[in-house]
Amino acid sequence: MRRVFAVLLDLIRGIGAWIVDLCRQLGGMVLLGLYVGWALLRGRCDGRELLRNLYKMGVVSVPIVALTAFFTGGIMVIQSGIFVRRFSAYGLLGWGAGYAVFREVGPILIGLMFSGRVGANNAAELGTMVVTEQIDGLRALAIEPVPFLIAPRVLAMMAAMFCLLVLGDAIAIGGGMILGKLLLGVEPASFFASFADNVKLWDLGCGLVKGVCFAFVIALTSSHYGLSVRGGAVGVGRAVNDAVVAAALVIMISDYLLTLVLR
Repeated sequence: MRRVFAVLLDLIRGIGAWIVDLCRQLGGMVLLGLYVGWALLRGRCDGRELLRNLYKMGVVSVPIVALTAFFTGGIMVIQSGIFVRRFSAYGLLGWGAGYAVFREVGPILIGLMFSGRVGANNAAELGTMVVTEQIDGLRALAIEPVPFLIAPRVLAMMAAMFCLLVLGDAIAIGGGMILGKLLLGVEPASFFASFADNVKLWDLGCGLVKGVCFAFVIALTSSHYGLSVRGGAVGVGRAVNDAVVAAALVIMISDYLLTLVLR
């Protein structure tokens, strides 16, 4: 009986510790978001750092996002092709692929790819700066880390994600059009007509809103875990892992909530 009681007590303690740590992490992200918002409202954002991060996070990410988007469009055609053949609804292929890409699949897949590449790099870079005491050096020089480092990264991620989503959506539709012709024999003109007649501008807008929100979440989680590094190189690795996992989880939760609001 005592052993069972001890096991239950340890379980309760573990759950309590997990809840406390979760609240601590969420509170840290919220506070960081407030600091970033306050810095942006005051117009305090380093321009050179912003341009550098726009190139590093946006331009350099174009090849991997383009490849992901092309095969995303192809996957949507393959999945839709089962029902298209069954019901001979070849005129709806463009609508099915475009709607899924714009609304859900495009923002989520590109967001997760963006998190794995840009978010992980951001957490590692900030974590390394913390471990090597560069953040303390900035404070010693009376330079606030949030306006100088974090605010430009948040803006750069949101702008880069918006542009990458627009590019990715176009490539995904092009990939779906090409694979629709190769796999199902659907003419590109018929595919595009179905897409243009049924997919609305609102569908594209919903996906872009989701993508910008995902980028904001990725920026906050990666920056928070990067600035919270403790324990040297091991801590940096742990922070990168935690940042990617947390970003993926919050992306899924925010996608659910945004879908309810933007439906």
